[in-house]
Amino acid sequence: MVEGEIVAAVEEERFTRIKHQAGFPAGAVRWCLESQGLELEDLRAVAVGRDPRANLPRKALYALRRRPSAGWIRDRLANAGRVHDVGRLVAAALGRERLPAGVSLHHVEHHRAHAASAFFCCPFERATVVSLDGFGDFASALWGVGAGTRIVVEGRVHFPHSLGILYTALTQYLGFPRYGDEYKVMGLAAYAEPEYVDAVRRLVRVEGEGFALDLRYFRHASEGVAMTWEEGAPEIGCLYAPELERLLGPARETSAPVEPRHEAIAASLQVVLEEAVFALLRRLHGRHRLPALCLAGGVALNAVANGKIRRETPYEELWIQPAAYDAGTALGAALHVWHEGGGARAPALEHVYLGPGYGEASLDAALAAARVPADRVGEEEGARRAAAAIADGKIVGWYQGRMEFGPRALGNRSIVVDARRPEMKDVLNARIKRREPFRPFAPSVLEERVGDWFEDTYPSPYMLMAYSVRPEKRATIPAPTHVDGTGRLQTVSERQNPLYARLLREVERRTGVPVVLNTSFNENEPIVCTPEEAVDCFGRTRMDLLVLGPFVAERGAA
Repeated sequence: MVEGEIVAAVEEERFTRIKHQAGFPAGAVRWCLESQGLELEDLRAVAVGRDPRANLPRKALYALRRRPSAGWIRDRLANAGRVHDVGRLVAAALGRERLPAGVSLHHVEHHRAHAASAFFCCPFERATVVSLDGFGDFASALWGVGAGTRIVVEGRVHFPHSLGILYTALTQYLGFPRYGDEYKVMGLAAYAEPEYVDAVRRLVRVEGEGFALDLRYFRHASEGVAMTWEEGAPEIGCLYAPELERLLGPARETSAPVEPRHEAIAASLQVVLEEAVFALLRRLHGRHRLPALCLAGGVALNAVANGKIRRETPYEELWIQPAAYDAGTALGAALHVWHEGGGARAPALEHVYLGPGYGEASLDAALAAARVPADRVGEEEGARRAAAAIADGKIVGWYQGRMEFGPRALGNRSIVVDARRPEMKDVLNARIKRREPFRPFAPSVLEERVGDWFEDTYPSPYMLMAYSVRPEKRATIPAPTHVDGTGRLQTVSERQNPLYARLLREVERRTGVPVVLNTSFNENEPIVCTPEEAVDCFGRTRMDLLVLGPFVAERGAA
């Protein structure tokens, strides 16, 4: 942040090419400063969205009651040590031994950082603020009220109770063990009726201000669970206890086929999660009667639940942090420190194109180095050629401007295809993505046309809400329409991304449909960052057209 404005944000995985890269983000630190022409001496403050001192009484009481293993205590102490070492790591990333004397270091409680990342980016002067995730600083949820430059925290749910852990444990049980696999279960949930909902309700109960797990079905409180957050991809040990298999039957092996029972359990989990979240939101609305809600935390990435909030609760306005998961705590920590220090209210976040961007010379050089012939046609002609290719059923790699911050490709690092062709899901999976067949792809739609195609018109610019496609339109845009008739849509406005909006208008001019299927520009890797990575992905997959800034490259062109 520079003088209260968010100017740069990027995840370490985009540099290391390791999904969900854990450990210290040295490359991201270097890029954020270099992108603004700043040196270490220009820093005023460094903030991290972790505070090992937070909720200490709760931690001490837990230790006294549970007597955790020596290994668990060792891991917690080591983790706290790494968090306290952030200042030295920032300096080391920039080739120095320590931060300059004038740079202050701030540890911000995990959920306060999440809350700040939502409220201080939103357009509301006053709102209910809720953070929900797995765990951070011994808590899994926080809620309160944001007003002006302050957030007043009113409540928390502490370890070991967590809606994020509930969803992750069932994700593991269903045979998806990797960090971040929860979105697969969300997609799977649409394929069946929630026949196991009564059983899944036994895992969590809504009580008091929040919710509580039935800990018989989980390992993390009684045995502890191994978690690896060193360099490389994060790893989390098995969270569910044998009692869960006695309740729901044997867990699915990762390599085993997905059966109707697994689909029904996924559907039941989604229902139970929504019940708990909506119950909390209704209670908070009843207390404050505020029309606006801000959300953050990993649970806030559940687009299916998000798309129902305005229908299932009294909230009229909704703003969800685009990087709702833990990447957003970096942004939230900075915002928290700025406002606690007396800074003026930060401007609302208008877009998330905050990552690396490359000039025309770099784009040209990447094409030349890979010996990929390309025409320099300019932005307007590039959009026309891309739209013509999309209308012809071709796969287009679309690489423009600065990279998106957060988990979604939003029209700057995207692969775009015709939404009208039902075979495009299978074509993308066969030629590029190689994803599970039950996972949906997302539609991008011109914001001014959303009501013509979807049953909700509330803007969804960050692909964080699933809406029902109008029944009469489902046969027209089958490719990004999920089996339950919904789409996790991105509304595209001229204000936020004029070039991507131009592409959609060109597609509409040719096809009569202002909707495309938009998926991330990658192949089983983090979204491409550099032009070299985009050209390489184009070359090793079976994309038909690459629009790289003002350049257009066509497969097979001499």
